[in-house]
Amino acid sequence: MLRRLLVGLVLGLVVGGLVAAGFVEGLHILTFGDGAGGALFAYASAAVTGVLTGLVAGKPIWASGAKIEAGLKAFFGALIAAGLMFALRQWGGSIPIPVTAFTEAGGHVGDLPVTALPMLAAVLGGFFGIDNTGGDPSGQSEGGGKGGKKRVAEAAKVKARVGSDDDDEAEPAAVPAKRAKR
Repeated sequence: MLRRLLVGLVLGLVVGGLVAAGFVEGLHILTFGDGAGGALFAYASAAVTGVLTGLVAGKPIWASGAKIEAGLKAFFGALIAAGLMFALRQWGGSIPIPVTAFTEAGGHVGDLPVTALPMLAAVLGGFFGIDNTGGDPSGQSEGGGKGGKKRVAEAAKVKARVGSDDDDEAEPAAVPAKRAKR
């Protein structure tokens, strides 16, 4: 479980870092800006980061039988990431930023794509990594049944005969053979 958490955190950091690098290097956006336009852009970028994290963290979309699961993770990842961005912009102002170049640019952790997006994606990646069971998708385990439990019919191979008190010395009754169903 700890391994899945760490893999999810690393995948989230990589996805968030790549999206943030795309904003900073590709679009030359150092901050999300002030006002309604900056906040809307911050939430939209968080949603895109949540979608991408949902597609690759946990069970990735390219795994067999993971299309629906990855789609659900992507949808809810967008919603959760937008909520986390709201919380980060509302209450994350007291988090110190050690890099002075970004402190001069924004000063607020939620205003900087370089800090906000990798943090959001790491949280989502860790959550999706823990959520991934990593086992057989059918739920079968080594024990033969679901959850490692054996079927009752397999466990009770020996049949017990119920008799009356008068039958103590009588021969055991033959059990009629069952017919095979066609």
